[in-house]
Amino acid sequence: MELNHNTAWQGRDDSAERGDTRRLFHIVRESDAGFGPGDMVLLGFACDDGVRRNHGRPGARHGPAAIRRMVAGLPAHDLSPFWDAGDVVCEDGDIEAAQNRLAVHIARVLDAGALPLTLGGGHEVAWGSFQGLAMHLEAQASAAHGNILVLNLDAHFDLRTSRPGSSGTPFDQILEQARRQGLPVHYACLGIARTGNTRALFDHADALGVTYFEDTAMQESCLAQRLDDVQGLLAQADIVYLTIDLDVLPAGVVPGVSAPAVLGVPLHVVETLVRAVKDSGKLRLADIAEMNPDFDRDNQTARVAARLVWNLL
Repeated sequence: MELNHNTAWQGRDDSAERGDTRRLFHIVRESDAGFGPGDMVLLGFACDDGVRRNHGRPGARHGPAAIRRMVAGLPAHDLSPFWDAGDVVCEDGDIEAAQNRLAVHIARVLDAGALPLTLGGGHEVAWGSFQGLAMHLEAQASAAHGNILVLNLDAHFDLRTSRPGSSGTPFDQILEQARRQGLPVHYACLGIARTGNTRALFDHADALGVTYFEDTAMQESCLAQRLDDVQGLLAQADIVYLTIDLDVLPAGVVPGVSAPAVLGVPLHVVETLVRAVKDSGKLRLADIAEMNPDFDRDNQTARVAARLVWNLL
């Protein structure tokens, strides 16, 4: 398995000014080895073939590089150094092979006690991410793993049952694998657009026992209640996998996605929930999906994704 590295880590140098002028490109460590317990490790998933299979707008394969460029120039403040382990690239449309490679790298990061943060790429990244977690847990077969919460901030369930897999199937694949292996997984999806999901998808989510809240219940006026709901989900979990599909946000905030949201969830609400997950101490892996630079404006979507990375760092 080979990781392709990038040269996005550069930016403005204010060293002539007084005080701490470091930016994130000053503290990143570009290597796929050497990280340890407590470290944050960035991985890129340069793939949009799952979006193609799902009849969406391709272009997300360029997402990881676009996000990194915006992350690089953010101020470091008191953040700890973090790692960039490079990109897993999907070649010749072989999504499954790319997902398997990603899973191997994620498992290796988890085995080291570090926290992987994957930058997508289409939301088919979630299937690779979860496989990596499953590999890691399987290697620790003697340990009691506890309950796993898969928390998805997304306008779509991504529970399609058709195969082969696509950006619209990963959470059905995850729940299918969990049933097969006896893993205690609960799936929660926050930000669902009723106009973006068929009745069949709602019925399938209900049959699977999915916890979900529609976008209308995710506005600022509902934040206190949703925060309580998320805290309740976190309290019942031992391991949390957080995945953020950028299309959960309003189209005016993130135009550079595969399927822009008409209403969407305000950025402040998303950030508050992300911080709650991070502060729980139960977050083991995360990813940010569906960044599509081909449809972005003035790097607006990439800047939002970078801000979410900064919050997770």
